[in-house]
Amino acid sequence: MVILNIVTLLFCLQSQAQVKQLKVSANKRFFQTIDGKPFFWIGDTGWLLFVKCSREDAIKYLETRKQQGFNVVQVMVLHDMNNTKNVYGDYALINEDASKPNVTRGNNFADTTAYDYWDHVDFIVDEAAKRGIYMAMVPVWGSNVKGGKVNAKQGEVYATFLANRYKNRTNIIWLNGGDVRGTEGLDVWKVIGPTIKKLDPKHLMTYHPRGRTSSSDWFHNEAWLDFNMFQSGHKNYTQDTSSNETNHYGEDNWKFIDVDYNLKPVKPTLDGEPSYENIPHGLHDSLQPRWKDADLRRYAYWSVFAGGAGFTYGENATMQFNKMGDWTANYGVTMNWKQAVISPGATQMVHLKKLMLSKSYFDRVPAQELVVDSGERYNRVAATRGTNYAMFYVYNGRSFTIDATKLRFTASKANWFNPANGKQQPVVGYKKDTTTFDPPGEQKDGNDWVLILEK
Repeated sequence: MVILNIVTLLFCLQSQAQVKQLKVSANKRFFQTIDGKPFFWIGDTGWLLFVKCSREDAIKYLETRKQQGFNVVQVMVLHDMNNTKNVYGDYALINEDASKPNVTRGNNFADTTAYDYWDHVDFIVDEAAKRGIYMAMVPVWGSNVKGGKVNAKQGEVYATFLANRYKNRTNIIWLNGGDVRGTEGLDVWKVIGPTIKKLDPKHLMTYHPRGRTSSSDWFHNEAWLDFNMFQSGHKNYTQDTSSNETNHYGEDNWKFIDVDYNLKPVKPTLDGEPSYENIPHGLHDSLQPRWKDADLRRYAYWSVFAGGAGFTYGENATMQFNKMGDWTANYGVTMNWKQAVISPGATQMVHLKKLMLSKSYFDRVPAQELVVDSGERYNRVAATRGTNYAMFYVYNGRSFTIDATKLRFTASKANWFNPANGKQQPVVGYKKDTTTFDPPGEQKDGNDWVLILEK
C-alpha cells in the first residue's frame, strides 16, 4: 500500500509539472503563468465530465481538446444534489450532504471499493494537467444552492474539503456559483468563495453567473474574486426582452466587456458562456434555428477585441456528454458527444489563440476609436491594438473605414486573417495612406475577417 501511494504521488507530481500556476498580469487585464508568459484563455464547457465520462472517455475528450488548442475546461464538481453518482456508480456525498464527501481509503481503480468519486475527479484533473489543460471547477452548481440543498454551514465544510484536496494541483481554477444570480444563495457564495481562497490562495477564482449577467454585478469588490466572468447567454436579439432582467444586450456580448473593463479595481474579464454551437436560439425550443460556428467566432472576436482576457466555447452535445438515447438529453440535442466534439467551431478557436499570442500581449487595449463607422449588430467592426499593430474584426464582410491618424504608428504591412482557417493573405493594393478596406468575398453574415495592420 505504501509503495502504491508513493507511485500515485509521483504520477500526480509528474502530471502537474506540465502546467504552471496562473496569476493575473501586472496590469490586471490578462492572465499569465508564474514565470511571466502570457496565458490566453481558450476554454470549453465540459460541464458533466466528472459524472458522465469513464476514464477512457475522459482521456478521449481531453486529448481531442488538447489537439484543438483548448487550455481550460469548465466543469461541475457537484451537478445534481439529488443524484451525485458518477458513471461508475460512486456517490460524491453521503446522504447527499455537501458537508459529508464520500471518501474511501485507497484509490486503486482495480478495487471498486477503494476507487471513489473523488479519486475519479483526481484522475481527470491529472490527465488534464498532462495535456496542459486547466480545470475551472464549479464546486456546486447554483440550482442546488438556490433550491436549498446546500446551506452556508455545509458550504463552508465542503469548501474546506475542496481547498485542501486540490490546493497543491497547479491546474485548478475555481468558479464559484454556477448559472444563478449572486443574490440566489448569496450567503453560501459568500462562504464558499472566502473559505477556498483562505486555504488555497494560489488559485484564481471567479463567479459563474446566470445568463445575461456578470460576476461584477454582485462580487466585483470581493477579495476572493480575481477576475470577472459573464454569461452572455443563448438568446438572439429578438428574444432578449425579459422584464425580469436588467441587461438587454442581445448578441452584443462585447457590451459586458465594456462595463467590466471600466470598473475599479481593474480585473480581467471574459465571456464564460456564450451561445453554444448546435443549440437552439433561446435554449428551450428545439424548433428554433441553431447557433453555428460563425456565431461562436463572432462572440469570440467581439469580446476579446473589446478587452477580454480569453473566451469560452461551448457545444450542445459535448457540454452534456450526450449519448443517443440518454434520458437526461436536453436542449434539443441531436448528436453523440463523440461526434460533436469535432464540430467546426471547436476546431476554429485555436486560430484566435494563435493570433493573440503572435503579437505583443500585455500592451493590447480595445481601440474602437480607430473605426470611423463602427456599425451596429452584425455590422459592427471591433478593433484592438498594441504598440506596433492594430486589428479589426468584421463579421459580415462589409467594407469599413479607419482613422489612420489615431494608429500611433505608420502601418507598413496589411493582411487579411481568416478566423475560420487561420490563413492570411495580403490586402490587395494596400498603401500607407489607405483608410477604407473591403474584405475578400461578398458581404454576408459569416464571411468574417480580421484586418491586421502592422508597423
